[in-house]
Amino acid sequence: MSPVIHEHARARLVTDARDLPVVPVELRYDSSDTPATVRVAYPGGTEWAVERELLERGLRYPVERDGWRIWPCGRVQLVVERHDAAGVDVVQFDSAPLVRFIRRTHREAPAPEATRA
Repeated sequence: MSPVIHEHARARLVTDARDLPVVPVELRYDSSDTPATVRVAYPGGTEWAVERELLERGLRYPVERDGWRIWPCGRVQLVVERHDAAGVDVVQFDSAPLVRFIRRTHREAPAPEATRA
């Protein structure tokens, strides 16, 4: 059984407010469940499931797919925008915890193209 990888991070909820509210989130990866997916759990039970590869590419350059827009914001932050029937959510993360988390997930379960040698 593969271990589940957890990383705690903070997210800034992007709103019209002058000061962006900061909330704790838990990043989770379970290669035995959904090896291509990273889960972001917010307080109150809200959870996002985003492709690991999309999140990783978004750390380097703007990407967009299936209602997700992800892009680097300067050198140390990442913006994740999620569109669904309920509206749009925009969250800003510090990049360092995400990079650390993604590296850990690759040690557990390398991307498919990395295993085809």
